[in-house]
Amino acid sequence: MTSDTPADTFSFTLSATDGAARTGFVSTPRGRIRTPAFMPVGTVATVKGLYFDQVKAAGADIVLGNTYHLMLRPGAERVAKLGGLHKFMRWDGPILTDSGGFQVMSLSSLRKMTEQGVTFRSHVDGAYHEMSPERSVEIQGLLGADIQMQLDECVRLPCSDEEAERAMRLSLRWAERSKRAFETQPKGRALFGIVQGGAVPALRVESARALADMDFPGYSIGGLAVGEPQDVMLAMIETVAPHLPTTKPRYLMGVGTPDDLLESVARGIDMFDCVMPTRSGRHALAFTRFGRINLKNARHAEDPRPLDEESDCPALRDYSRAYLHHLVRCEEMLGAMLISWANIHYYQQLMAGARGAIAAGRYADYVAETKAGWARGDLPLWEG
Repeated sequence: MTSDTPADTFSFTLSATDGAARTGFVSTPRGRIRTPAFMPVGTVATVKGLYFDQVKAAGADIVLGNTYHLMLRPGAERVAKLGGLHKFMRWDGPILTDSGGFQVMSLSSLRKMTEQGVTFRSHVDGAYHEMSPERSVEIQGLLGADIQMQLDECVRLPCSDEEAERAMRLSLRWAERSKRAFETQPKGRALFGIVQGGAVPALRVESARALADMDFPGYSIGGLAVGEPQDVMLAMIETVAPHLPTTKPRYLMGVGTPDDLLESVARGIDMFDCVMPTRSGRHALAFTRFGRINLKNARHAEDPRPLDEESDCPALRDYSRAYLHHLVRCEEMLGAMLISWANIHYYQQLMAGARGAIAAGRYADYVAETKAGWARGDLPLWEG
C-alpha cells in the first residue's frame, strides 16, 4: 500500500518517536493523515477565504467541520440528501467533525443541560434545538464524517473543581452513549472519546483511564485553550498522555499558536485544529518563519519584500508587504484571503518540519531552530 492508497478500515501507525514526540499516520478509507497533523477548520463547510484546492496544495490531509454550525445551516439531513459533506464542499480527503458541545457552551445565549443532553437556543435565529449524544452522532453520520467526536460538556477555565468533576463524569456517561449510537455507522469511520477534567490532574487521569477502558479508536483532549495559560495546558497534556494508549492517535482540540503546536507535539500529541490561521489572516496577522508579522503596521507601506521569498506558497512568496498592507488598509477582501492562505501554508510547513525532525531524531533541535527564527524577526539586516 502506498501512502496515497486508502485503507478499508481506520487505523493508526506509529513510524518513529523522539522522546515523547511521535510521527506516523492515520489510515482511513478516504486517505492517510500524516501526523503530527494540523487540520484547517472548515466550520460551515468552508475554510474561510480559501479554495479547498489551496488547502490541499498547502499540505493538509484532513479538514474539520463543525457539527453545531452545520446542523443549523444548512442542516445535516439536507447535506445527506445532497450526497454528504465531502461532495457538498468538494473535498475528497478525510473530514473530522467535532461534537458541537464547545459551540453550545460558547455561542448559545440560553441553554439547559440535563442527563439526557442539552437544549439550546440557536445563535442564528433563536430557535430551540436539542442535542443528545445520540443526536450528535447521528448528525455527524449524516454529514459523512470520517472521524467523529463523542458529545461532551466543555467548561471554561478557570472553574471550580466541583464543576470540572460534574462535567467530566457527565461526559464519561455521554461517551458510553455516543459509542453505542456509533455502532450502526459504516465500516472505516471512527469515533474519538474526549478527555475532560478541567485543570485538575486527578480528574484528567480518571477521565483518560475510563475512556481508554472503553477502547475508542482515538482520543481527544478537550476543555483546554479555553482561557487557561499555556503552562496549565501543557501540564494537563503531560498528565493525560501516559494514560492514553500509545497505539491510538491523540488529538488536542482547538489548539493553537505555532508555539502551542511545537510544545504539544513534544508531549506526544498527534493532531490539532484551530481557527487561528484564518482568523488571524482576516485581521492582517501573518505567521511566518520570522514570527508574527502585523501587516496593519505603517512600516510595511513601502516594503517591497514578500513575507518569505524562499517559500513555495504564492501568498508568501509573490506579493509584497507593501501590497498586502495596502489591501489591509483599503479593507479589500483579497488581503484577508492572501494572509489566510499564507498562514494555512505556514502551519502545514511547521508540521511537515516536525514530522521530518522526529523521524530524524532531532526534534528538540528543530524546535530550537524554529523558535530562534521567530526571535530574530523579519527586519532586514540593514534595519536591525
